[in-house]
Amino acid sequence: MNARRRTVLTAGAAGAAALATGCGSSGDGGGDSTPTPATTSPGASASGTPAPGGEELARTSDIPVGGGTIFKEQKVVVTQPEAGEFKAFSAICTHAGCTVSKVADTTIDCACHGSKFAITDGAVESGPATRPLPAERITVTGGSIRLA
Repeated sequence: MNARRRTVLTAGAAGAAALATGCGSSGDGGGDSTPTPATTSPGASASGTPAPGGEELARTSDIPVGGGTIFKEQKVVVTQPEAGEFKAFSAICTHAGCTVSKVADTTIDCACHGSKFAITDGAVESGPATRPLPAERITVTGGSIRLA
């Protein structure tokens, strides 16, 4: 039984390492591969080039300035900290895996245990979460916000 437990723990650790590696930079020096929150202006992607066209999440006018919108099906939250500045984060709380429930008063809030994250960078504003929400890639073109 102990050998089986070690196998499961080893497999779990390997999976966690692979997940952490997948969430990090590719190390190729290319700015577009670094998973940072997309900051864009209408008509440009995060890299300043035309958007490649992924699934449309919303129109820019649908995201309130100083707030955000949660897209539960896509597990993404899009925020607009300042007019014309759009960012996207995972909508899955880093504490216990719940989907965040609302965006209010400049934070992304999880109702499960009360964690709050900043709309500007996904940083933990109050716990129990200790890790920020991971950034998601979006493009903003012609008033359309799309998954990258």
